[in-house]
Amino acid sequence: MNTPLHKDAPLVQVEDLARSFDVSAPWLNRVLERRPRQLLHAVDGVSFEIARGQTLALVGESGCGKSTVARLLVGLYEPTRGHFHFDGQDAHTTYAGPDARALRRRIQMIFQDPYASLNPRWRVADIVAEPLREHGLLDAPQALEERVGELLRSVGLAPADGSKYPHQFSGGQRQRISIARALATQPEFLVCDEPTSALDVSVQAQVLNIMKELQRQQGLTYLFISHNLAVVRHMSDRVGVMYLGRLVELAATDTLYARPRHPYTRMLLDAIPKLHDTGRARTPVQGEVPNPLAPPAGCAFHPRCPHANTRCSQERPQLREFDGVRVACHAVEEGRL
Repeated sequence: MNTPLHKDAPLVQVEDLARSFDVSAPWLNRVLERRPRQLLHAVDGVSFEIARGQTLALVGESGCGKSTVARLLVGLYEPTRGHFHFDGQDAHTTYAGPDARALRRRIQMIFQDPYASLNPRWRVADIVAEPLREHGLLDAPQALEERVGELLRSVGLAPADGSKYPHQFSGGQRQRISIARALATQPEFLVCDEPTSALDVSVQAQVLNIMKELQRQQGLTYLFISHNLAVVRHMSDRVGVMYLGRLVELAATDTLYARPRHPYTRMLLDAIPKLHDTGRARTPVQGEVPNPLAPPAGCAFHPRCPHANTRCSQERPQLREFDGVRVACHAVEEGRL
């Protein structure tokens, strides 16, 4: 195992991470119809860092690869190429080795749907205690009961709720149970895959405030995945905007919202309803996301971009830094915006 990095180094370092899926027709069909294999490039060369105690949000339309990035980081998928280093160690090498259990204690995930991620046949106390038993952290019944009670209190529930079943709770309360379960192993890094998208707006705020408070108390590091730009602004320190498996912009949250650079980021922000602009018509997100099995040549966004030129349709832009903001856009590079 590699030695941990200096405490000021980023806890999470992702470099050129990619994942492709074989979505080809069955072999006999391909032979008879003379069709080649088809690969879906769900994540195609994503790189970012997250400092300890910070939150990076990934945003973008459905199908852009956000959830695939989440599953790569927690070891549910193996990367096609690229690296994920966690506290100085190659995480995917560790996931495949004898130290996998120790790493998984430090990295946990909160899933999108609290209705599907909790076992309906188990009591809440057993759900929250499962990671403690699985990792051998606690075995004594009394100690387990006390720890489960602490975890439930930390997310705004009562220890007595441990005797109930998931169906006896609202959606927001179920997501709090999911958070308590994720915190059971005292992780340092939480991957949150749209943790509030299945909840009502008022309940979303409660869950997000709990997550912010837990981060402040425990020094947690978050990767927060969402398509809700208003939620992202409340939660994140930095924002990465994804389009068809690639990062197109990466910036500090205040900078991105005050001065978005990439045309796609601008399009997403223009579509948000604004309280002080109630009389102004919202600008809908233009066009459709291209077929990911046959993405456009050059910049994948160019068919929808009002600033595209010939170079955009032929040459794929690289993520470059401009005034502290990383942008993959020829128009920004050439000063055409």
